[in-house]
This record gives sequence, C-alpha cells and structure tokens, in this order.
Amino acid sequence: MLNFFLKVAEATLTQIISVLGIFFVLGFLLSKIQAAILKNYSRSIGWRGLLWTAWLGTPVHEYSHALFAVLFRHRINEIVLFSPDPNTGELGHVDHSYNQRSFYQSVGNFFIGLAPLIIGPLILIILLYILVPQGREVFAQLSSFQESPLVFWEGIKKFLILLFSPANLRSYQFWIFLYVSFCIASHLAPSQSDRRGAWQGWLVIIFWLIFINILAQLANLNMTGYIVSSAHFLTGLVTIYIYTLIISLIHWLISYLIFRPWRRN
Repeated sequence: MLNFFLKVAEATLTQIISVLGIFFVLGFLLSKIQAAILKNYSRSIGWRGLLWTAWLGTPVHEYSHALFAVLFRHRINEIVLFSPDPNTGELGHVDHSYNQRSFYQSVGNFFIGLAPLIIGPLILIILLYILVPQGREVFAQLSSFQESPLVFWEGIKKFLILLFSPANLRSYQFWIFLYVSFCIASHLAPSQSDRRGAWQGWLVIIFWLIFINILAQLANLNMTGYIVSSAHFLTGLVTIYIYTLIISLIHWLISYLIFRPWRRN
C-alpha cells in the first residue's frame, strides 16, 4: 500500500514539474526582479517614483485579473484599475466572488491570481512585433534554449544586438516600445492577495490530480508519460517568459544606473 501511494506522489510531482515547474521558477525570478526595480525607484525618488510605470502597468495587471475572472465565471464586484495609496502600497484591485461548490470556478482562482503572468508577456510579444523592426527575428533568437546552454547564451547575445541595433535606436517607435514594455513588465508579479487567491485554486488542482493519479495507478495507465509527451507545446510560452525576464533585467539595469547617484539608504 505504501508503495502504491509513493507511486501516486511521484507521478503527481513529475506531472506538476513537467508542465508548470518552469513557469513557477520564471515567475519567482520575475517577481524578484520586479521588487528590485521598484526598490530602485522608491530608494531614489520616493514612493511616487513607482507611478512612472504603474499608471500603465497596473491597469494591465488588473485587467488581466478581470479577464480571467470572467472566463472562469466569477462575479466581479469591483474593479479599481489605478488608485495608488501610499499608506497601504496598493495601486489597484479586482474584487470578485465565486461559487465554492463549482469545481471550474474554484480552479479558476489559480489562473485568476496568476493572470498578469499570462496576459502581460503576451502583450509584450505583440508590442515587439508591432513596434520593433524585425521584431519576429529578434524574438526568434531566444528559441534555442532547449538545445544547449552555449547555444542559448549565443541566442541571447544575438537578441540584444538585434534589439538595440542602430536602426532601432534611431526609431521613435522603438523607444515607445521600450517604455511601454518597462511599464508592463514592472507590474506583472502577483501581489500577496493574488498569491493567496491562486493558492486556493492550486489546492483544488492538486487534490484532483492526486485523485486522477490514484485511478490511473489502479487502471495501470501511464498518465505521466502522456502528460510529459504532451507538454512540448509549452516551448513557445517558455520562450515568451525568457523574453520577459530579459526585458525586466534591462529595466532593472537602467533604473539602477540612472538612479544610483540619488539612492537613499
């Protein structure tokens, strides 16, 4: 019996890591970079320095929550797209409610909480394609991450060279793209309340995944092999996250260099 449940646990963990592991890691890194960017602003020009990016990034963040709330049939009670409060640090919020007896709506909490990490990067890709000359070629340089670390780092180098080419630097559209990208990328990470809501949906997902794996073990079905082999379609999404991380790192570096002389302890 113990061996049976160990197999269920192993299958569940493997499936989670195979499908969602990379997104948890990249989401964690993105939240750390975002926190460092916001700290650069707050330490140099004060809390209001955050508004330089928040006026656009926060509405995108909140719209993402609202969109997924509608997709998962939640009731939206209130939407505040942008209302900065220096006392609480809140920039905006979406208040929603749902039927706790509904499996679909309960699972939706996970996706609603992490919605900015889904919608934001997709918007960044659209901006790259629309505003940056040869945007498709620029993005394509990051698609080699599965081949080898050496090839991947070479792809990042080519990505940066193409992105900051002399032709792009002379284009006003490129600077619009860079600023808007900074605004969105700086406000993608879920807040504490977002993570709390996502956790509720995550527990439901884990419970049902364990239940399905118990049935699969009893029926001698290889659910893990099927799920892992079907996860190749996530390759494009991982590339998008890598692109988002690079944009965020560029923003952190620029904010650090520009505001370092005015940095306050």
